Amino acid sequence: MAKKYQKLSFIYYLWILIFIIAPILLLFYQSFFDIYGNFTFDNYIAYFSNKNYIIMTLNSFLTAFLITAFTLLWAYPFSYFLSKAKHKDLILLLVILPTWINLVLKAYAFIGLFNKNGAIAGFLGLASEGILFTNPAFILVASYVELPFMILPIFRSIDSIPKEYVIASEDLGASKFQTFRRIILPLSMDGVLSGVQAVFIPSLSLFLITRIIGGNKIITLGTAVEQHYLVTQNWGMGSTIGLVLIVMMFLVISFLNKKGGDYEK
Repeated sequence: MAKKYQKLSFIYYLWILIFIIAPILLLFYQSFFDIYGNFTFDNYIAYFSNKNYIIMTLNSFLTAFLITAFTLLWAYPFSYFLSKAKHKDLILLLVILPTWINLVLKAYAFIGLFNKNGAIAGFLGLASEGILFTNPAFILVASYVELPFMILPIFRSIDSIPKEYVIASEDLGASKFQTFRRIILPLSMDGVLSGVQAVFIPSLSLFLITRIIGGNKIITLGTAVEQHYLVTQNWGMGSTIGLVLIVMMFLVISFLNKKGGDYEK
């Protein structure tokens, strides 16, 4: 049976070649051409020497960190209590349901909530100006969009912890806090790292939410790629920034995988 299915694995490798390796190679090739189609290294020189690109890179990392931290702050307690809930499958379905709605529709729905006539602005006492096109609004919407991808792996890791471990800890005289700190938290770190990876990586390259909710006040590498491809038509510079994003994502994935291996040890 194993040999039979190994013959079908070429479909998997073909998919990787066409949809992952080939686009990255095309980006790499395009990054060596300027807006006039001339071969040049100026795109890389401009990226690493221009202060604006350095600021955009730091801003992208800061934004991704804040979104990840905010979602983790909400997701872990929710996942912990969800693992103890009676109707956990139904609640989990309600968590997943928003991911079925188009991102653009969700973003435009928040415009109505965040503008000066919106319900949230009125609730916060900001009806005169609203909170649309501000950093808190952008972080809040991005965190809402990414939240299910943080909850799912954490919930699965907590829910899969054998109840016998918790019972044995309590029988040995440990308090609930000690049981959580020494049993539940360490055994759920794989889920936490998976959730951080699932949220941090996409948050590095956000551009749609930054445009709709953040306006032009929030500039990240994702919006820079969009600008170079759709506005300035400088595909070489856009490809260079895209490659830098891909390299940073691989570095983050490697770091988190290494941390996951350390926790397993």
